[in-house]
Amino acid sequence: MPSGTMANLCALMTHCPLGTKALVGRESDIFIYEAGGASVCGGIVYEAIPTQADGRLLIGDLEAAFPDDPEDPQFALPGLICLENTHNRCGGTVLPLAYLREVAEFARAKQVPVHMDGARIFNAATALKVPPAEIARYATSLQFCLSKGLAAPLGSMLVGDAAFIKRAHRIRKLLGGGMRQTGIIAAAGLIALEQMVERLQEDHVNARRFAEGLAELPGIQIDLETVQTNIVIFRVLTCDYRTFIELAARRGLRIGELGYGRLRAVFHYGNTSHDVDEALSIIRAILTLDLCTLRG
Repeated sequence: MPSGTMANLCALMTHCPLGTKALVGRESDIFIYEAGGASVCGGIVYEAIPTQADGRLLIGDLEAAFPDDPEDPQFALPGLICLENTHNRCGGTVLPLAYLREVAEFARAKQVPVHMDGARIFNAATALKVPPAEIARYATSLQFCLSKGLAAPLGSMLVGDAAFIKRAHRIRKLLGGGMRQTGIIAAAGLIALEQMVERLQEDHVNARRFAEGLAELPGIQIDLETVQTNIVIFRVLTCDYRTFIELAARRGLRIGELGYGRLRAVFHYGNTSHDVDEALSIIRAILTLDLCTLRG
């Protein structure tokens, strides 16, 4: 697939009959960042499930999305459960294997499939010290990005059994994702899978070092428990986050806003330990400016 967005959309449209519900996390990328594609293109209803701080969707909250009487024509029936692993807006948190097993058993009892937005599944596998297959086994389908931590220039993969992929091929074509030029894209993807997986731990180490450095700075709020992979989310308490982002950009440090005034830093192949030190130095300098005595 050209992108993770299309891969997720293709999966939802392949799994869900017209008019059914996709149960998605309220803080999930599928729900927030993917333009409502499943509703627009697939006639699928999103039901937003509360997202816990660690990225989990509680079984009780999933259960509440199922009607007491599945024969009642007033209610849209759940057609799919969607999980995100690692979870972007929760700071790159990793879903525990025991939790994935619990969701898989619940979904099996309800006779609905599970799709995993595993854009950074190799980061999750690195953190858990297990093969990616050990995580994927609890999902009916899964998408992962070649173009994030694995550093390929573009591309995402959609994974499932043969029957699912056969149906997904048609949906991909419908969405405009069929490409004649996949050879050159696949070549970069193979390099990503063969040469970039083992080095993901470097990103995790850099992220942790950055997070621990931030935790020592006055005016920064950060929860180190959520720093499990290559994403660091924090708040600046002493100035408006927009001002902070602008001042950082002027000094060569790019940091994004991730909702509710939270800032996100993502570590990847292009970053070194020296970059971590430089980023902390820039932030330290910004926090000393008089401008940051004003709250946004």
